[in-house]
Amino acid sequence: MVNWLEVEVKVKIDDVNLLRKRILRIANFKKKVSRGDDYFALHAKGYPTKAFRIRDDGEKLIVNFKRHLKKLWKDGVVVKREYEFELSDRKHLDNFLALLEDFGFKEWVKKRKHTEKFEHKKDKRIEIEINHVEHVGTYMEIEYLAKDSEVEKARKAIIDTLHELGVTKDMIDNIGYTRRLYDKKIRDRKYFITKKLKGKK
Repeated sequence: MVNWLEVEVKVKIDDVNLLRKRILRIANFKKKVSRGDDYFALHAKGYPTKAFRIRDDGEKLIVNFKRHLKKLWKDGVVVKREYEFELSDRKHLDNFLALLEDFGFKEWVKKRKHTEKFEHKKDKRIEIEINHVEHVGTYMEIEYLAKDSEVEKARKAIIDTLHELGVTKDMIDNIGYTRRLYDKKIRDRKYFITKKLKGKK
């Protein structure tokens, strides 16, 4: 099993319509999706150093954890190793939530994201997204899923794509969405899957 490296960059968007036009010159529109991410953390003072999410895309539930590989960060492009698995049915979800409770993990923050996905015309491994994150704002993300030996190739592809879109290095903003929600003191725990499932057993 390959645990892919997620090589990516994030940019705050001021003019969504202008950026969308630029994206469509170099990429094909794929689809729109809305996703809810429930983050769990071991509670401590301040912003937690470790957390993971359960993603609900309306069809399936995916547990996801990302390890930041800061030694590979360069030129505004970040690299993370991604681990994930599917909770295939209600029994698996209930068992996993019971495990979280026993280990002391708590509901931390809910992220709700609405995404437009695009695929680069010249390199289909380059994925471009326009993301509207509730309570945070609208951002563009460029992502390349790479093997360990492909990090430099992925970084160059992302930087070239930024140039194609007229984005300069000073426009990059890789602060995480959960960090921004935390700083705004927004948790939205009332939307957690644990709340939604209560009474449905």
